[in-house]
Amino acid sequence: MTTLSASPAQGNAPLAVSFKLLLALYAIIPLCLILQLTDSYVLQGTLLQYLPSSPSHFILFQLLFGTPHILASAVLLSTNQDYFGFYRKKIIIMTLAIMVFFALASQLLSYYVLYIMVASWTVYHVLKQQHGVGRGVYQLPNWAFYLLLWLSIGAGICVYMGIFLKNTLTVQQAEWVKQAASGLIICLLLGTFWCQRYVKTRFGVLFMWANSILIVASFYFYLQQYYFLAILVPRLVHDATAYIFYVTHDVNKHKGHPQNFLYRWAEKIKLNIFVVLPLLSFALTFLLQEYGDQWVDMLTRFFIGMEFRQVVSVGLIGYFSLMHYYTEAFTWKYGSPYRKYIRFKS
Repeated sequence: MTTLSASPAQGNAPLAVSFKLLLALYAIIPLCLILQLTDSYVLQGTLLQYLPSSPSHFILFQLLFGTPHILASAVLLSTNQDYFGFYRKKIIIMTLAIMVFFALASQLLSYYVLYIMVASWTVYHVLKQQHGVGRGVYQLPNWAFYLLLWLSIGAGICVYMGIFLKNTLTVQQAEWVKQAASGLIICLLLGTFWCQRYVKTRFGVLFMWANSILIVASFYFYLQQYYFLAILVPRLVHDATAYIFYVTHDVNKHKGHPQNFLYRWAEKIKLNIFVVLPLLSFALTFLLQEYGDQWVDMLTRFFIGMEFRQVVSVGLIGYFSLMHYYTEAFTWKYGSPYRKYIRFKS
């Protein structure tokens, strides 16, 4: 999600996105901190022994975070004919670019280089959304906004690499990653302290610090080897923020006058408009994650006698993820069709 401003919506938007609600999502940080401290000093690390090295190792986590909001984004774009038509050219070009890139990169680049590239784009996407939303609140000068953004992204990438590549890094490399992350975190804290002088409201200062503390908390959990919490904190804030925008948009666009087949069906069966997109995206995630590869494998074996592994769980969902990172960079910009149905409430 790109940088957002707190300007009025361009059309009728009775339901508003509340900045207070968006800020409240960051309450996951102190809650996880209390959980970690309790486990470390009271339970003697009992919880840590049962936590996986990353949230993606929990099937339940995969079904609740990451993939659902990515599929929700794809559903929103593809089921609204006016949106898909408006962005058709960009979608086709990016689809071809992804196909060509991975066809060439798989031959020229190692798996780890590709992994780092995709992981870096993931971190950039997550933090650009949070800072983009926050920018409408704290309204920093451009240089200050991008200073905090890139310090956050740099530190976030280091933490991500330290967690997900920990089994492949040497001891020295792992130490370099920690030192790089530490330096960027110190710069981020100093930068946030310096930049708060440019923020005119106390609420804006709180929102700015919340985005910086998001990375600091993730770094702290990484140092304490609570890798699950280190990834959970930014993931939950990011996904929940996205759903707030998606649901607000759909309520404003379709309530009382559904404009696509999805909401016409929902109206016929009396399904609450607030749950349509979340329910559908969670259901699609479950079906694709649990049965997608099996279905494709069964069909390809039957029709062409060949086996294709992880076509859905890696290929299809990977494609939707990359397209999500790409399209979210412009679909929510001021002046886009989406923004006709979004307004903000302080």
